[in-house]
Amino acid sequence: MASRLPAVESDPVQLESALMNIVINARDAMPHGGAIALTISCERVGPGALDLAPGDYVRLAVVDQGEGMSEATLARATEPFFTTKGIGKGTGLGLAMIHGLTTQSGGTLRLRSRVGVGTEVEIWLPAATRDVSNAPVLTPAVTGASSRPLKILAVDDDALVLFSTVAMLEDLGHTVIGASSGEEALQALAEADCVDLLITDHAMPRMTGAQLARRVAEILPNLPIVLATGYAELPPGEGEGLSRLAKPFGQQQLSDAIERALMAAPELIPLKGAQ
Repeated sequence: MASRLPAVESDPVQLESALMNIVINARDAMPHGGAIALTISCERVGPGALDLAPGDYVRLAVVDQGEGMSEATLARATEPFFTTKGIGKGTGLGLAMIHGLTTQSGGTLRLRSRVGVGTEVEIWLPAATRDVSNAPVLTPAVTGASSRPLKILAVDDDALVLFSTVAMLEDLGHTVIGASSGEEALQALAEADCVDLLITDHAMPRMTGAQLARRVAEILPNLPIVLATGYAELPPGEGEGLSRLAKPFGQQQLSDAIERALMAAPELIPLKGAQ
């Protein structure tokens, strides 16, 4: 490891979630035990190398001694919703989200694996081009109703946004069910034992967040709902009476929106899923 590593500009919640996801995958790949090695280093990338812009990068690597992946599995590992885990043991979003995070940050995700030997996952992030040593670290001040643990259904058709939202909610201490469409959300509500709050993106195909909210209100009229949207205004009558959350949002804005929705709810009682 380099004695002094450069800073990188990345969302700390997403990056922490990415590393946790990789380590959990490594653990699950070693049902009979084994070692997981985490390393970090500074690397210089030249022209034409790794499909990255030339410059300095921070490389975070996780290496396990697990079962490894075949070439066919490795080729699909970053596809959204692709997973080799059993039902209920993984969404297949982890590596896809990490790939999206690194790409949007100007970096890359590299995977190497051999069946029976193990897997190496590398996150490459460009070194910061400005001084961030004195940048403030914001710690969310979670207060009020949203500080109690909730079971939340989070809905977004953008897999990266959904992954980030789930990570922030879990970091706030909540249990989260993720869904990528209105149809999936309704199915999740029907199957869930108890849901305390729904947070949904608005601009989704087939069923918008506002349309989903109306469907949910018919089934669970007391369920608090947060509508997340990147648009300054919605069409007249859309999302009326719902707690709004402007996109993009951070953890504090998310927490505040949850608290507003809970405070506006007519009755804060455990809500059974639709039957």
